[in-house]
Amino acid sequence: MSATGHIGHTPPPFFKRGPAPLVRLAFFVTLALLLLVADLRFRTLEVARMAVATVLWPLQKAVLLPVAGAGEAGNYFSDLAGLLQENATLRQRQLAQANLLLRQAHLEDENRRLRALLAMQERLAVPAQAAEILYAARDPFTRRVIIDRGLTHGLETGQAVIDDLGVVGQITRVFPLTSEVTLLTDKNQLIPVQVARSGLRAVVAGAGSGAMELKFLPANADVQPDDTLVTSGLDGIYLPGLPVARVISIDRNNSFSFARIEAMPLAGVERHGQVLVLGRRIAPELPEEPVDPGKKPAKAKRSAR
Repeated sequence: MSATGHIGHTPPPFFKRGPAPLVRLAFFVTLALLLLVADLRFRTLEVARMAVATVLWPLQKAVLLPVAGAGEAGNYFSDLAGLLQENATLRQRQLAQANLLLRQAHLEDENRRLRALLAMQERLAVPAQAAEILYAARDPFTRRVIIDRGLTHGLETGQAVIDDLGVVGQITRVFPLTSEVTLLTDKNQLIPVQVARSGLRAVVAGAGSGAMELKFLPANADVQPDDTLVTSGLDGIYLPGLPVARVISIDRNNSFSFARIEAMPLAGVERHGQVLVLGRRIAPELPEEPVDPGKKPAKAKRSAR
């Protein structure tokens, strides 16, 4: 056969397949085993592994970034909801504690006033009973309150009402279960008093606006600011020596006959809720009226037969 014919029967180069598949499989299996044994024994691939891990680390972070972001967002919203719920619970607990603290402070203040009233009741020379102010009278032009004691408790009109600091007022109307008390600051209320420092006697009247005024004192009267006014006891209603008011201002205008003296009540006239109602004073026995020697005694009437 000629050379030309031989060349014509040779297959094209791109149809050549190389070694057989089994040969290549055996080669790569052997290479893998050798690499495993070499890495196990001599750690030959450690550097290559570290280099590949270093190169692939940014790619791993980029791939895991969306997953980590979604997890962080979920944790953020979960923590936010938990904090909001916890804040709401703490706020409710704080409001409840504040209410308890306010009630405790109110109860402590009330207990302190009750103890003071009981101490004053023991010092008084007349019987007294505690009462509580229920509400103020409906008339806006008067200073009156209603207490929870009345006829069934033995109260009468004219009895004095005090608290732990001084005189509050006087009972002016009595009902079966309640009574009306006219306060010191009422315009129609007059109380005979005296200056504790000098003993000067006077009459104090309500001004209708929470204040009081000393009446019928001359401009040169011995009264000074901060003087304490106490009951004189001349009216037979109030015990002598009960604190009434404190002088706050004096206007000694010579163009007027009397001085204008303003005072503020010492008792919690329009603040506190517990009072003491004093019993009636026992009137002392008055001596008999002296007989005029020049006057003939009246003849006794004849009794009818």
